[in-house]
Amino acid sequence: MKRLIVKVGTSTLTDADGRLDRAYIEKLCHQVLQVRQLGWQVVVVSSGAIRAGVDRLALKRRPQLIPEKQAAAAVGQGLLHQVYTQALDALGIASAQVLLTRDDFADRIRYLNARNTLLTLLRLGAVPVVNENDTVSVEEIRFGDNDMLAALVASHLDADLVILLTDVPGLCRHRPRAGEAPDVVPEVQEITPEIEKMARGGDSARGGTGGMASKIAAARVAIAAGIPMIIAQGREDGIVIRAARGEAVGTRFHPQNSRLNSRKRWMAFAVPARGSIRVNRNAADVLLSQNKSLLPVGVIDVSGDFAPGDLVLVVDESGDGVARGFVNYNSEEVRRIMGKRSSEIERTLGHKEFDEVIHRDNLVVGV
Repeated sequence: MKRLIVKVGTSTLTDADGRLDRAYIEKLCHQVLQVRQLGWQVVVVSSGAIRAGVDRLALKRRPQLIPEKQAAAAVGQGLLHQVYTQALDALGIASAQVLLTRDDFADRIRYLNARNTLLTLLRLGAVPVVNENDTVSVEEIRFGDNDMLAALVASHLDADLVILLTDVPGLCRHRPRAGEAPDVVPEVQEITPEIEKMARGGDSARGGTGGMASKIAAARVAIAAGIPMIIAQGREDGIVIRAARGEAVGTRFHPQNSRLNSRKRWMAFAVPARGSIRVNRNAADVLLSQNKSLLPVGVIDVSGDFAPGDLVLVVDESGDGVARGFVNYNSEEVRRIMGKRSSEIERTLGHKEFDEVIHRDNLVVGV
């Protein structure tokens, strides 16, 4: 069976008064049923917990401080999932609440545990309803919006398609004026500066935390993992079914690369970088084209403070990203051996466990 990740934003699942729209969620769950009948396993990534809490606590505005957001989420998450549970139960489908933080992806053991749980739920016929665990998330570990969470879950589960349901019909070339039909970009083959400029001019997400720019960031992750992604108007009739059938809806982002294996996807998207290593042009070309390890001779600068085993960014002379990988030496040791041959490492440091700064098995390029 193919796997589909459906993300629905706060602006889509709330009504004009900002309250959870139960009728809309019921219609969405009915689409989930129909898509499952087409042979898809479905994971729903749903925003709305904080908004539900704001309504239940009778707050006059959305909280701005992290503790206030956590409190609203603590009240609202149960209310949100109750709506999904009732809607899916009516269709004979079990729902499962799954709350995640960035640390659940960054730690390899927790990453695998979460993956195994989600895959088991899908195998047993349940629909996982995933959200960020806003109750315990703090600024350092929060996703910031569920667009990125959806892309990470898709990579996590080796999904076949991601659909981001929002309150606009897709990526628009410019913000439409009153009464003007939106000029939607139907397909994106590559995320260029022009595409990013369009995104900055078309943010929306009433009541949410995302916007078009966050959706482009999520698209980068999805397509780099080899997974197509669609941005579409969440309240169009049958939008999820039409997308699953392959109809042209919204804006579709096409992956250009073959899929990375599970460990490489984890390295590429889930683990936060602790620093960066700048390499010369020749080293950058070798990494990108020949699947080689990073040797100290190609290193020209080091930023940050990292330890052996930490993940670091590898950038070229212009500062553009080349790769990400787990480093064999700490930041001070890399500074001492940069520009030197591997045969000089032991004389320089007094020890040598590795010839490489980053071995090719611990390196993912082009992300």
